[in-house]
Amino acid sequence: MFDLHIKKIATEFGLEEKSVRATVNLLDDGATLPFISRYRKEATGGLDEVAVGGIRDRILRLRQTDERRQAIIRSLSERGLLTSSLQESLSRAESLARLEDIYLPFRPRRRTRASAARERGLEPLARRIFDGQASRGLDPERLADSFVDAEKGVSSAEEALAGARDIMAEWMSEDPEARSRMRMLFETQGVLRCIAVDERAAGKADPKEEGKAEKIAAKDIENTGKFRDYMDYSEPISRASPHRLLAMLRGARLGVLRLHVAPAEEEGLSVLEELFLKVEGPAADQVRVAAQDGYRRLVAPSLENETLAAARARAEEKAIEVFAKNLRQVLLEPPLGHKRILAVDPGFRTGCKLAVLDGMGQLLESHVIYPHDPDQPTGAGRGEARRQAESMVRDICRRCAVEAIAVGNGTAGRETEQFLRSLNLGLKGKEGNGKGKSGEKLPIIMVNESGASVYSTSEIARQELSHVDATVRGTVSIGRRLMDPLAELVKIEPRAIGVGQYQHDVDGPSLQRALDDAVASCVNLVGVDLNSASRELLARVSGLGPKLAAAVVKYREEHGMFLSRKDLLKVPRLGPKAFEQAAGFLRIRDGKNPLDGTAVHPESYAIVERMAADLGVPVERLMKDPVLRERLEPERYFTDKARQATIQDIMEELSRPGRDPRREFEQFQFAPGVERIEDLKPGMKLPGIVTNVTAFGAFVDIGVHQDGLVHISQLKEGFVRDPTDVVAVRERVTVKVLDVDLPRRRISLSLK
Repeated sequence: MFDLHIKKIATEFGLEEKSVRATVNLLDDGATLPFISRYRKEATGGLDEVAVGGIRDRILRLRQTDERRQAIIRSLSERGLLTSSLQESLSRAESLARLEDIYLPFRPRRRTRASAARERGLEPLARRIFDGQASRGLDPERLADSFVDAEKGVSSAEEALAGARDIMAEWMSEDPEARSRMRMLFETQGVLRCIAVDERAAGKADPKEEGKAEKIAAKDIENTGKFRDYMDYSEPISRASPHRLLAMLRGARLGVLRLHVAPAEEEGLSVLEELFLKVEGPAADQVRVAAQDGYRRLVAPSLENETLAAARARAEEKAIEVFAKNLRQVLLEPPLGHKRILAVDPGFRTGCKLAVLDGMGQLLESHVIYPHDPDQPTGAGRGEARRQAESMVRDICRRCAVEAIAVGNGTAGRETEQFLRSLNLGLKGKEGNGKGKSGEKLPIIMVNESGASVYSTSEIARQELSHVDATVRGTVSIGRRLMDPLAELVKIEPRAIGVGQYQHDVDGPSLQRALDDAVASCVNLVGVDLNSASRELLARVSGLGPKLAAAVVKYREEHGMFLSRKDLLKVPRLGPKAFEQAAGFLRIRDGKNPLDGTAVHPESYAIVERMAADLGVPVERLMKDPVLRERLEPERYFTDKARQATIQDIMEELSRPGRDPRREFEQFQFAPGVERIEDLKPGMKLPGIVTNVTAFGAFVDIGVHQDGLVHISQLKEGFVRDPTDVVAVRERVTVKVLDVDLPRRRISLSLK
């Protein structure tokens, strides 16, 4: 089966078989996606992580199909039902659906109307009628008389015929060819219909008529409004967009909506009649009635469930794809770097929580201020609480040499930002004209705080900041996000970051695998400082995982900083295989070997050392001198494992050793004076930050405590198939306000 799978995947993906085979072998050997795509380019033909991940997922599905095939064959063999022709059919089946179609007539099942009819001895009657359609002399009613048997529970000819029809209906509904054709019919011509469970929710029933519908529970009133657009809705299932389908499925799960999928009934019946009705006549009439019953009672409900499940799987796949793309953009948001931060978690009534962090993100002190005097309208006057807040912030910035202020973008975020800007704080605490030694104001930066509260109550937060309460932990997280978003966000469950589309509705294992891939890809792309990374960040490094990451941190605490990548092999339970997978993604700054601070893998150190030796210089000088590198002839350093792709990667890394691939940090500021949704007017052009991208458009934060929606039709001129091709999460954009719906708190924006 292995070679067949390799050929199938190569054909489906348009790849060379040797690349697919090498990739599958590496995966089977325990290699990770980042390692394969970064350090095994020669073997795979340069496949990236997306291609490697696609091969991994496809080979997994094919192997699951093989496992199911073997389980079916084993079951049939144990029950004495396996024939050579049946085994051949099972062996040729390429999909799980086809396997199940073939197996369906032989599956152990619960009691059915057909099985009850068989117990009453009516299967021979069903066979005579089914096979005797061409015989015009066959009289089903007269034939049924001979099957009347009171002891067996058959009291009349009509009852015998009814039992025979039940058996024929089951035969037709379980026929593999019939199911295959019916499946295609449902997928291509099926119509998805969505209706309200309670007629009054859709506004169709007279509320004065008691007993027409049950009362809508109070908790469902809100849901009713959310799903208003789908309470009388239909469209071809083949054209149902992923986000609409997932919305309807959520409504169905909440008990607000009911979904149905089916083609026109005459189309479904024609499939069965074409396959099983041979001629006209009395026997054929019985078969036709059985076909109609079989379609309505057995085939249609079964295929409806199957079609909905397949459509849901496709919708979930798209939702997962969008979520993973968004998550990647969030994780790769540029870091401010190791600076002293004053983190602020804004609030009105409960005050603003302050946390001062050193350059490594460690908490130095925490406070609470009340700049928004609860006895006065926001922005009006300066009460005693506000004056105390001003004094405290000035003192902290001067005393702690704060280099930037991070403000959470939640409730009171814009108001707190304006309060801080009004203080005219300068770098190094020099004020007067608001400028410090460098002539710059202290940067005040809004930080997306999604998931900070989740982190604040997590076990990770309790371990890191056990001596403070949850509110302070959340504030610390806001500050650390500004320093290094990737290092902080890996501590949070990705679904809590708030950049997905129906992420809580999709298949858990599939979503988790995709998110794990996205996080691991980002972590390994950026690289991890072995001597400062948290256990959570190390756990995402290729080849490590939570247990080895904990072992690395413990070793670091007990033995001090790592001086060489080779020292990793001294960590208990970290063997050569894990070292091979992880070493290239771990960095040691200012270590014994300058290559330990780069993405050059230790297995390639000898190549770089040969390059330096050929030029008569140390490796460190080779890394610093581009003129020396230009004298090298890369072809001279090819080996069996390292050829053009690997040597090219080495040369690029030597030219930019340990470079952070993330963009340079750029400060962003919302439009002054636009702080509430009431401040918006159609036609305004405002700066904003993309907070989420979905299949139907992008959400943009313009600083009014309510994200606006740029519908897919307003992303750019012309047709847009995928919004993620146009904008990315955390991208800075300029939008135009199209409409403001104050009662529903909805903002329509345009990027055109």
